[in-house]
Amino acid sequence: MNIVYDSPHYSVFTYPLQEGFELLDKDAMRMLFLQGPFARHFHSAINNIPENERTIEKIDAFLECYCQGSAAQPIVLH
Repeated sequence: MNIVYDSPHYSVFTYPLQEGFELLDKDAMRMLFLQGPFARHFHSAINNIPENERTIEKIDAFLECYCQGSAAQPIVLH
């Protein structure tokens, strides 16, 4: 596992052996694991954001779109 992005609101971890990404929404306490075609699409989409537009606000808004809806799972602490 490697941290590839970290802001006050989101973190993105990569899992090279599983060819996956974990998206962590810190505010909503939910996570989404992407693997296979979904991970490849995510990687391609985030790489298509032009370098000069890669601000925290822009990337956080991008991640918010991925983490919305029923696909993201709530984080439950035991």
